[in-house]
Amino acid sequence: MEPAVLRDDMVDSLQHESKGCVHSDAVSEAMRSVPRHEFVEDDRAAYADRAFERLGTRVLAPSTAARLLEALAPREDDSVLVVGAGVGYTVAVLAEIVGPRNVHAIDITRRLVYDARQNLASTDHEAVLVDCRDGADGLPEYAPYDRILVEAAAIDPPRALVDQLADGGRLVLPLGGREQTLVTVEDGAVADRLGSVAFRPMLVEGEQADTVERNRTRREDREFARRESERRRGWQQDWIDWDDQL
Repeated sequence: MEPAVLRDDMVDSLQHESKGCVHSDAVSEAMRSVPRHEFVEDDRAAYADRAFERLGTRVLAPSTAARLLEALAPREDDSVLVVGAGVGYTVAVLAEIVGPRNVHAIDITRRLVYDARQNLASTDHEAVLVDCRDGADGLPEYAPYDRILVEAAAIDPPRALVDQLADGGRLVLPLGGREQTLVTVEDGAVADRLGSVAFRPMLVEGEQADTVERNRTRREDREFARRESERRRGWQQDWIDWDDQL
């Protein structure tokens, strides 16, 4: 079956009352335009409502992407920042709505940045800027943004991202730890809570999927170093370089 037909079937199912994920014409038309099979390895299942794993990240299921996009409510010509670009699918849908030059995306994992750039180029969205950055820092060089979308969970809305919103702007992110809620943030405060979600936490430097030792984070390394130091006795304490333990 032709990909265009599969895309239409996918969006039709997301608009159906049984799912009710897509409500606006803008999101509907954009999702019908972006060839999702360019962003996943399994062409046959690209238009099924399921998530995929790629390069250590999760490619969101279409229904999850739709929930984020509807909550964000981007308008034509809005300036948009996507934190957690991943493979670039949600970024491409946003580019269809606001225009590729109005979309900026960042990801902490360099391999994903390269992958997103290639995927976006293959779908004629190469004008989107994708950079390797720590998500919590945002992309202040191009701020302010009318809309900021975070595709990773945080305990609190990152202050830098809130500060990079334009007046009247909106930030959408999964808020919480084990129990998460999709929220919108406006004027520095949570404006709406839009139901439960389950996202991976926002990573810090050293936790990327392409680090040498994926199961050892910087935070864990510091804790291991502290425990090892506390086990030493007597003269061994003199050999500890305490600056390296911090």
